[in-house]
Amino acid sequence: MLVDTHCHIHEADYPLPATEVLARAHAAGVDKMLCVGTSEQSSTGAVKFANEHTETYAVIGVHPHESKHGWSVIGDLLSQGSDKLVGIGEIGLDYYYGYSPRETQIEALEQQIEWALQYGLPISFHVRDAFDDFWPVFDNFHGIRGVLHSFTDSEINLEQVLRRGLYVGANGISTFTRDEAQKAVFASVPLERLLFETDAPFLTPLPFRGKINEPAFVRNVAEYWVDVKGISLDEIAAATTANAHKLFKL
Repeated sequence: MLVDTHCHIHEADYPLPATEVLARAHAAGVDKMLCVGTSEQSSTGAVKFANEHTETYAVIGVHPHESKHGWSVIGDLLSQGSDKLVGIGEIGLDYYYGYSPRETQIEALEQQIEWALQYGLPISFHVRDAFDDFWPVFDNFHGIRGVLHSFTDSEINLEQVLRRGLYVGANGISTFTRDEAQKAVFASVPLERLLFETDAPFLTPLPFRGKINEPAFVRNVAEYWVDVKGISLDEIAAATTANAHKLFKL
């Protein structure tokens, strides 16, 4: 069985019917899905969706793009509690677009890391063009568990990720990138630190480019990694599923 450790199928504007998406995921051997928040509203929706669907779980947080709109609701959701709430995310820093001021992004990141530690939850990090600021913030805290979602950065930053005991989230990008350096980075991710994700509806893997992404397609990501790691689909599914269960305590 497989786990989609990062998707957004709970969003109000996700264009596919939830019952059909969940049925196709089950048929593809994807038995657990983590619905990840990107804003206060999105995170509230993730908890609601997870409570309504047995095979889904919620990861709540305010994305750096959305940090200018506030993040206090995340604290409220944590205090309310839910057995289906298994992580904080996606949080981090994104300097590529600059939709929110850098100072605000850092403040939001620090507060949400504090909450993750307070409640003993792992974190799904989103970092783009911002590692120089991210690592100093990260290193101000102790005991963080988490994953670098949709990691596509350098070998140097992969070493930093692994040195800090974090996991690497691989998705459809790994199946369609033409960047040889990126392929080399993917190949060097240790199996014991690898998680699979879709980021649905985004980043649809081969051979479904052009279609709306969905959790069933995490199987296609896994099938690509069979060749990368030179092991069977059963072996890579077992290893990455065990990693997901260990990190998120599913």
